[in-house]
Amino acid sequence: MSKRRNKRKKQSKPMLFSPLNYKLMGLGVLLVIIGFTAMRLENEVYGLVSLYISPVVILGGYILVIWAILKRDHKLEESKPETSS
Repeated sequence: MSKRRNKRKKQSKPMLFSPLNYKLMGLGVLLVIIGFTAMRLENEVYGLVSLYISPVVILGGYILVIWAILKRDHKLEESKPETSS
């Protein structure tokens, strides 16, 4: 039984993203939600917030999410031991 547990621990896959990536993605999603909420709260078609500020905040949120997905953590790559076959 202990052999099965050891095999499960050894076969665990590494995380796809680092914790920093997840935090940045969460911040980006939060920016998108804040942008759409601010656009809705002003409730004017030609208002300053809904026409100029909210689209910039939403675009910034989308850019942050994309950047967080594409960002690689080089410190984790250097610390991995190289396996030779």
